[in-house]
Amino acid sequence: MAPRPLEITDLLWSIDADGTPLAVPQAEVVDRLMALGQRRAARIVSAIPAADGVLDTGYVDALGFRVHCELQRLGEELQLARRVAALLSPIIEMVRLNSTGPVRIVDVGCGLGFVVRALAASSALGGDVELVGVDLNPLLVAEARRLAEREGLTCRFEQGDAFKPDLAIRDGARCIVISSGFVHHLPESGLAEFFAAQSWLGVAAFAHWDIAPCLWSTLGAWVFHYARMREPVSRHDGVLSARRAYPASKLQQAAQIGAPGYDIQVLEGSRWHPRALDVLRPIVGTRP
Repeated sequence: MAPRPLEITDLLWSIDADGTPLAVPQAEVVDRLMALGQRRAARIVSAIPAADGVLDTGYVDALGFRVHCELQRLGEELQLARRVAALLSPIIEMVRLNSTGPVRIVDVGCGLGFVVRALAASSALGGDVELVGVDLNPLLVAEARRLAEREGLTCRFEQGDAFKPDLAIRDGARCIVISSGFVHHLPESGLAEFFAAQSWLGVAAFAHWDIAPCLWSTLGAWVFHYARMREPVSRHDGVLSARRAYPASKLQQAAQIGAPGYDIQVLEGSRWHPRALDVLRPIVGTRP
């Protein structure tokens, strides 16, 4: 089996267990991309400023903010926050019926926290729902916190591994774990482990939105990113995301292996009458 191609944004940041950014050698990134035949991606990385062979941290961080702002624009156009709220509302009601205390929504790989901030701004899920975003990148978390404070929102953001006990998921029976555009970044060998981590923590439910791979999503990604995105990295990674996304059957199989105690569904739209919004579809797991 040929190795999966790499997205540039997966290679530009290296962070240790304590959340401290590490130096990223430019030649190392270029060589990895060239080894996979990704010449265009290698040219994009070669154009990034570097000093003593190490990618310029300030430039890369600013680039990361710009790329995530463009991702937020995509989330807005796909009405992601509204769709997340619509799907989670009945699940939250189920959790309320089965236990007491506040319900917590934990967004894994939240980036700039667009979904969490949009849910907080709309109050669509109710006043007893805690909204928490978690990301490994401390710079994105700091910016998400700044934006939430500036917007006067009741939500919080944490840096680290969302599945580390007590970081964000403290009472699994009252927690619902979500993500958007995150799962396709995982290696295929890590999919079952990803779902198993949520099962081990005993979360009430999970819902992970990712791209539905097909000809339409790949073509749509190319048209949208070249029409709406300005960063070469965004254009490259946006189209590649559609190609790297996992089919429903593979996601469902991994979830059933990792979280066998959950009812699993992949809520895909019609392949023959596709809607633009259905390019992101969720895999949902609920405790019976």
